[in-house]
Amino acid sequence: MTTNNFHLPPLNSLKVFWVVMRYGSFRDAADELLISPQAVSQQIRLLEDILGTTLFERKGRVIEPTEQAMVLSPFVQAGFKEFSEGVSRITRSAYRKRININVSPFFAMHYLMGRLNRFCDQQPDADLRLTTMTKMPDFAVDEVDISIQWGFGHWEGYDFELLVRDPKIICCTPEVASKIKSEKDLFNVPLLHPVHARKLWSNVLSYLGFESYEPSNKIQLQDADTMRRGAISGLGIGLISQLDALDDIRNGRLVAPLGIEALAEMPNEDIPGFYAVMPRSHRRVNIVNSFWEWITLENWSDENVRLTDFD
Repeated sequence: MTTNNFHLPPLNSLKVFWVVMRYGSFRDAADELLISPQAVSQQIRLLEDILGTTLFERKGRVIEPTEQAMVLSPFVQAGFKEFSEGVSRITRSAYRKRININVSPFFAMHYLMGRLNRFCDQQPDADLRLTTMTKMPDFAVDEVDISIQWGFGHWEGYDFELLVRDPKIICCTPEVASKIKSEKDLFNVPLLHPVHARKLWSNVLSYLGFESYEPSNKIQLQDADTMRRGAISGLGIGLISQLDALDDIRNGRLVAPLGIEALAEMPNEDIPGFYAVMPRSHRRVNIVNSFWEWITLENWSDENVRLTDFD
C-alpha cells in the first residue's frame, strides 16, 4: 500500500494564479488584489517552486501562460467558484425562505399543484421555486433542495420516502388491440418503454408468466406524457399510469386489451412510485425540513380511483 504525500499549494498562491490568468498581467492582477506587482510575482514563483513547473514565460513586461498553466487554470477557477458558492449558501441559510424543488412533471400535474396551497398556508413566507426534470438532479449543481422522483426507491446515499405508488394499465388503441388476443401477443407489437425504468416491462412480463422472454420490439420514451401520447398515436402498447389510463379508456382514446385489472395484483416492489428524495444534510435547513415533513406526511392517494367501480 502506497501513501500519497502530495499537499495542495497555499490557497493564496492559487488565488493569485487565478487572477493573473484572468487578467493576463501581473500588474492588473495586483490592482485587483490590492497588492504590489512584486508580491504577485513572489506568489507565482512560490507556486512554481511547489509544483516544480514553469507557469508563465516572462518576456520583459509581457507574460505568457505555459501549457501547464492552461491545464491548471480551469481547475483552479472551478475550485474558487465552488468556495464562493459554499460560503454564499452558508451566509444565506440562517434567514433563507427559498425552497428549490424538482418535481416529476406527472406528479406536479396530478398531485402537487392542487395541494401545494396546504403547505403555503402552513408556511406563508416560503419562497417556492419549482423545476420539472425527469432525471435525478445534481443537487449541488442544479441548486435543488428536494426532488420528487419516479422510480422504485433506489437512491443510495440519500434520504427517500415513498409518497404514492404509480400503478400501470396495459393500454393501446383499438386498432393495435385487434392484434392482441392473449398475453403472448404482446411480443408481436412494439412495446413502449420508459427510459428511466427499463425493467418495468420486464417486471410486467414476469408477472404475466414470461420469465424467459426478452421482447425485441422496443421503443424508448422519455416520460409518462410521451408514453401516453405514443400509445394514443398507435405507436405501440404502453404502460399507462392508472389516472390517465382510466380517463383515456372512458373517452375511447385507448383500450386495455388484457383488462384494466390485469396488473392489479403485482407485488408492490415491482410497481413504481413517486418518492421524495433529498441529501441528508438538507434536513438541517429549517424551511427545507418543513417542506420535507409536510410532503412525506401528506396523504397523496386518490381515493376516488377504484378499478372495481370502473364500468
